[in-house]
Parts: sequence; C-alpha cells; structure tokens
Amino acid sequence: MTGSQTTCFGLIRHATTLWNEQKIIQGQQDSQLAEAGCRMAISWGQTLAPFSWQRIICSDLGRTRETAELVNQELNVPIHHDKRLREQDWGSWTGMTLAHVKTEHKQLLKSMVRSGWLFQPPGGESREQVLKRSLNALHDAHITWPGESILIVCHEGVIKCLLYHLTNRQFLPEEPQLLKSRHLHMIKQIGHQLSIKKINHQRL
Repeated sequence: MTGSQTTCFGLIRHATTLWNEQKIIQGQQDSQLAEAGCRMAISWGQTLAPFSWQRIICSDLGRTRETAELVNQELNVPIHHDKRLREQDWGSWTGMTLAHVKTEHKQLLKSMVRSGWLFQPPGGESREQVLKRSLNALHDAHITWPGESILIVCHEGVIKCLLYHLTNRQFLPEEPQLLKSRHLHMIKQIGHQLSIKKINHQRL
C-alpha cells in the first residue's frame, strides 16, 4: 500500500547560470546555464549515478530543466516537470542585482529579513506559499510513484523552505547555517509524513 511505502527524495539546486554569476535575482524569470554550470551539471550526473534514481522531477523553469537534462545524460531515467517546484517569486525585485536591492531598498529588506517565513518581496510570494506548493508537489509524487527514489532538481529557495520546515527553523538571520552549497540532501515520505534522511548528504 502507498501509505506503508517509503519514497525517497534527493534535493539538488540547479547549476550556475549567467545571472548567478552576475548576482542578479532570478526568481521565476530565467537565465541560461553558464559554461561552468553546464560542466557542473554533467559532472553531477556521474556523482549521482550510484544512488540508483528511478526518475527526475524538476521545476519547469529553463535552468532546472537544462540542469536535469545534463544530469540525465548519465542517469537515463524519465524526467517530469512540475511548476510547483519553481523558485520563490521575487516580484518587482526580479532582475535586480542583490547589491541594488541592499542599497535602494535597505530598510524594507531589513524588515522582511526579520519576518522569517513571512518574507515576501514586493509583488512576489512568501516563503510560506513556496513551502505549501512544494510540499504538495512532493506528496503527489509520493502518491504517484510510491516507494521510488526520485531526484528533485529545483531551487535554493525551495530546498531551504522544505528543510527549514522539517528542522523547525524560523528563517531568521541569527540561526546558524544549515545547508552547504552544491550538496545533495535526502528526505523521505511515508504516508503523509515527510522527514529528513540526511542534510548535506553528498557533495556534488
């Protein structure tokens, strides 16, 4: 039965994009992978192959689709796209550099950082909204493919929301760093219960 089967999810962020290199906020807009990002994603496939994934589910944004396709050159499994795994919508701050936001919207940013899960860029969505849709995406995957090992290729905001939720974090700046960059994180679902297997499980 679905309820008694354990579905394992591996979470990874997309590879480096051109906007990442320029420290531009992407949100739900897109920037193609940089040359270094393409090389990165191909090497990730080799690192991830021993985990015996049965499928990949990725955000429907271009940078995650491209990452998934390059990783899948090694894995050779079915790929599915789910828009509920998109990055947080950063509203009117999308396309701005982080430096610009920190300078021109200093007080608003400071206030929002202190709001934790309620952090919501102007015209965008809150972290709570990101968490809700991401949890729904994983739950539906568990119902559809119970007991499988599924690689999730998504975004930093989505990964943080899921793992901070599961570790009861408040998304406040004084909390110690939890996640290492460019790592695979493992979670699992049995029935309606999602839990952590291991954070920072494998360096990519």
